[in-house]
Amino acid sequence: MNSILRVNDLKTYFDTEGGIVRAVDGVSFEVEAGKTLGIVGESGCGKSMTAYSILGLVPQPPGRIAGGEILFEDRNLLQLSPRQIRAIRGNDIAMIFQEPMTSLNPVFTVGEQIAEAIRLHRGADRRDAWRRAVELLELVDIPLPEERAGNYPHELSGGMRQRAMIAMAISCDPKLLIADEPTTALDVTIQAQILDVLRRLQEELGMGLMLITHDLGIVAEMAHEVLVMYAGQVVEQADVETLFGSPRHPYTRGLLASVPTMSSGTGELSTIEGTVPDPVSFPAGCRFAPRCDFAVEACGRPQALLDVEGSHVVRCAEWQQVMQEAMA
Repeated sequence: MNSILRVNDLKTYFDTEGGIVRAVDGVSFEVEAGKTLGIVGESGCGKSMTAYSILGLVPQPPGRIAGGEILFEDRNLLQLSPRQIRAIRGNDIAMIFQEPMTSLNPVFTVGEQIAEAIRLHRGADRRDAWRRAVELLELVDIPLPEERAGNYPHELSGGMRQRAMIAMAISCDPKLLIADEPTTALDVTIQAQILDVLRRLQEELGMGLMLITHDLGIVAEMAHEVLVMYAGQVVEQADVETLFGSPRHPYTRGLLASVPTMSSGTGELSTIEGTVPDPVSFPAGCRFAPRCDFAVEACGRPQALLDVEGSHVVRCAEWQQVMQEAMA
C-alpha cells in the first residue's frame, strides 16, 4: 500500500464554557497516492474538522490536538513548527474549501490569488506566476482564461469560482488534495463538470484525494475507499463496492436508505430520526444508539472498531457479538 497520509487515533477537542467538545475523537485512516477516500456523514460529525486538523487550521485556543498523529510521507505533522506547516500547506497538501465565495479574497483578482501561491511556494517571479495562473485556469476548463484571470471573484459564476479554487489548490502539484464539499450549491450539470475536472487532474498528477461530502452519489462515482463518520468517530470503513453492497452499521444503512432512487416512486422517503448528539455530552456507549432502531442492551457500552471481513471495519455491538460467537 502506497500511503501518503496516515492518520492514527486523532483527537481534536475544543475547550468551551459548556465543557470539552470532542469534535474528532479517535479517528484513523489512510490515503493512498492516486486513490480517493470518501468521507461521509451528517453535518457536525467531524468531517471538516478532521481536514482542518491535517492542515494545521484548528484555531488554538479554543481548539487543540489532544492526541494521535498525522503522518504525511512518514513526517508527523503535529510535531512540525508553524513555519514548517505553512511550507507544506498549499504546496504538498492543498484544500478546496466548501464555499469559494468566502474563501477567495474579494479585493484581489482570481489570477493574482493563484499566482501568489506559485510565487510563495515555487519562487517564481510575477510574470511567470501570472502565466502559470492562466494555464491553470485553462486546465480546469474555464473559458477565456486570460480574461478571467483579471476578474474579481464576484464577477464569476459559482461554478467558475469553484474551478478557480481548484486551480489554486493544484497550482503547486500537491501530493494530497482535500476537497470539502466541492460541489455544494452547484447545479447538477456543473457538479458533473467539476467532478470530471477532479478525476482528470488526479489521473494526470497521481495525487491522493480526500473527498468530504454529504452526497453518496458522488462517493459512489469517485471514491475507492469510504469512511463513515458519526459524532466524531469512524463507525464504518470499507472499499466503495463493499460499503454500498453490504453496509454493516445501522447508521450507514440509514444513510444509504435515505437516498432517493428512481424506484422510490412518490412514496415517503426514508429518514434517520433525531439529530447528532451534543459533542459535549456524547452517550456513554454507542453514540448512534439513541437513534438506532436495532439498539440492544450491549449498545450502552463503548464499542470498538472490528474487522468483520478483510479491510471492512465497523463499530457496532451486533458485530462484537458475532465476532465473540465466532471465536467461542
